[in-house]
Amino acid sequence: MCPEPPQGSGHPRIRKVRPLTVHHLNQLLLVCSLVLLVAVAAVRISSRSGLPSLLVYLGIGVAMGQDGLGDIRFDNAELTQVIGYAALVVILAEGGLGTKWKEIRPVLPSAAVLALAGVAVSVGVTAAGAHWLIGLEWRQALIIGAVVSSTDAAAVFSVLRKIPLPSRVTGTLEAESGFNDAPVVILVVAFSTAGPVEHWYVLVGEIALELAIGAAIGLAVGWLGSWGLRHVALPASGLYPIAVMAIAVTAYAAGALVHGSGFLAVYLAAMVMGNAKLPHWPATRGFADGLGWIAQIGMFVLLGLLVSPHAMGNDIWPALVIGLVLTMVARPLSIVLCLTPFRVPWAHQVLMSWAGLRGAVPIILATIPMVNGVEDSRSIFNIVFVLVVVYTLIQGPTLPWLARTLKLGRPEEAADLGIESAPLERLRGHLLSVAVPDGSRMHGVEISELRLPTGSAVTLVVRDGKSFVPLPSTVLRRGDELLVVATDPVRDAAEQRLRAVAQGGKLAGWLGMTGRDRH
Repeated sequence: MCPEPPQGSGHPRIRKVRPLTVHHLNQLLLVCSLVLLVAVAAVRISSRSGLPSLLVYLGIGVAMGQDGLGDIRFDNAELTQVIGYAALVVILAEGGLGTKWKEIRPVLPSAAVLALAGVAVSVGVTAAGAHWLIGLEWRQALIIGAVVSSTDAAAVFSVLRKIPLPSRVTGTLEAESGFNDAPVVILVVAFSTAGPVEHWYVLVGEIALELAIGAAIGLAVGWLGSWGLRHVALPASGLYPIAVMAIAVTAYAAGALVHGSGFLAVYLAAMVMGNAKLPHWPATRGFADGLGWIAQIGMFVLLGLLVSPHAMGNDIWPALVIGLVLTMVARPLSIVLCLTPFRVPWAHQVLMSWAGLRGAVPIILATIPMVNGVEDSRSIFNIVFVLVVVYTLIQGPTLPWLARTLKLGRPEEAADLGIESAPLERLRGHLLSVAVPDGSRMHGVEISELRLPTGSAVTLVVRDGKSFVPLPSTVLRRGDELLVVATDPVRDAAEQRLRAVAQGGKLAGWLGMTGRDRH
């Protein structure tokens, strides 16, 4: 063995690192699996209490950290930022795949204005409050204002899942959360860069250019990926979800490499694919949803590990004040200024003002100043962490109450069909797997009353675990699963007809229901 160099000799101290063995790997897998099981069980607790699950995951991370039971010492902000970015890509991809074009199309202009001009208003007002009320320097104030200006629709809908809202509200919130991450990231990076902040018009030009590049790449990659997946029959159905996520990640990487907004690119690419009637869609959606959950759990646990609760005492009061300015002044002002020109009802504006929940993105972005060595960056991180936790605790449980008070709940719509499509390349056709949910108006409809287009037919019905070939007089029931064979020319028409019957029953054709624009 080589002797350790003496102190002060000028030679580096060499620490021998033990190799990773199978035993260590088994221990790591055990810990990770236990954390995931606890996190999954915590979802039920959060759903009953009305709190977004992010708080539970953060709590798990804090409990495992240096001030908790686990006593794990972790302070690598750079690693946290890298993993956070990767998790955010997955979360945005999952959100884009679940975004329905028919819901955001009518509100796209207002959501875009809110995601751009609304962010600018929120950053300016919040930064002014942090500077004048707390006494922070302008750079630190602008960084905090930019960091907390990103909203998280997943946190909003996790507490509103039991109260169906008008599509105008859900569409605006969903599109805003998908669009505003990109400009916020650009602002935080710009404010965290060493040297003076450039003139505002230069910064605005850079943001516009990056967003335009990201949007173009996202739409192009999404369209090309959708076209390829619809026209190429992969050898196994399990490859389709993997291909979809790989295409979404490709959009992010391509956008980032050409100095565009990778986050906007991945969201738009996923949204295009999510509305393109891809083969094996339910399986793809479930796979993406699972990856999204894993990304959220891992990211929040890691962020909880990075926090040092014993060092946050001096940052609690500034966080409360800045959060109050953001929640009661900046967010409502941005909503009013951006949505009033679009004649959005005041009740909708009130709910969307209160529904600006902050989730994963602000805490991830708060690591950027730490990595760039910004003065008081640890304090910035602590302020953002406290702000997100405290105001999520306040806003989350009160959102359902506010929605009911404003009478924004809508009658339950008929449940949409779950239709999975598998291409039959050699036969020039498609096999549609149709699940009839409990609320579907297809219940009680005879096979002949479906009036499917020529070239399509119901070939098999699975009921109570038993399959049979239906007759024209067979009556469909809730819980049935149908296998429908359709030729290429009538595939879309067959699906539209099935969805129309699910919405309006056997009279859908006379009621003007076509089933279009549904996924």
